[in-house]
Amino acid sequence: MSLRSAWTCVLWDVDGTIVDASEGILRRLTIALEHFGKPAPTREELVHWIGPPMFESFQKNVGMTPEESTVAVAYYRGISKDDGYTTGARLYPGVGELIAELDAAGIAQSTASSKPEVQVTALMEHFDLSPHLQALVGSTPDEKTLATKADIVAEALRRLQAAGLDTSRPVLIGDRHHDVDGGAANDVPVIFVNWGFSWPHESEGAAAVVDTVADLRALLLIED
Repeated sequence: MSLRSAWTCVLWDVDGTIVDASEGILRRLTIALEHFGKPAPTREELVHWIGPPMFESFQKNVGMTPEESTVAVAYYRGISKDDGYTTGARLYPGVGELIAELDAAGIAQSTASSKPEVQVTALMEHFDLSPHLQALVGSTPDEKTLATKADIVAEALRRLQAAGLDTSRPVLIGDRHHDVDGGAANDVPVIFVNWGFSWPHESEGAAAVVDTVADLRALLLIED
C-alpha cells in the first residue's frame, strides 16, 4: 500500500490543532493578568485567548491600550521563557502520527502559527516533529512585524517555495476563524478541526470540518 495526497503541501496551526498548551497558557496568563491588576480567565474563557495574537487579545479581552498590551506581551513572554515553552503542553492524540505519515508520503509541511516562532520551534522539537516539517513558521517576538494569520500563511508558503517545494495545492489545518480568514487571504483552503478552542460559528468559510484525526487523515491521504 502506498500513500499520496490531493495536496502538495500542508500548513499546520499549532495551538488547538497540533498541541494542547492550555494548562501552561492558563497559568501564565493568570500570573500576568494579576500582575497588571486584571481578572484572570477561567479555563472556559481560554477560548478568547488561544489562537489570536496575544498583543490583540490583551486589548480585546481586558481593555488594554496598544501601549499597555505591548508591555503585557513582553511580561507574559518573559514568564513563558522562564517557565519553559513546553511545560504543560501535550500533543492531541494521533496528530503527530499523521504528520509523520504525510512526511513519509512526500508531502511538504510547515507550521503556520500565531505563537512566537521560538516557541513553535521548541514545541516541534520537544515532540520530535521538526524532522517531519520543512519549515517552522510563527510570529515575530513582538507579534507586530509578522503577526496576522494571513502574513504567517504567506510566509510559510514562501519558505516552502524557497526550499524548492511544491506549493501549488496547499491546505491549512486550523481551529479558529483566524485560520479561515488567513487561508482565504492567500487562496488557501482550510480544514477546520473541532478538537481545539473555538466557537461553533468559527468554522464558517472552511473547506471542510472534521471531528477526529481519522476524519482529517481521510481528507489528507489517499491509500493506493
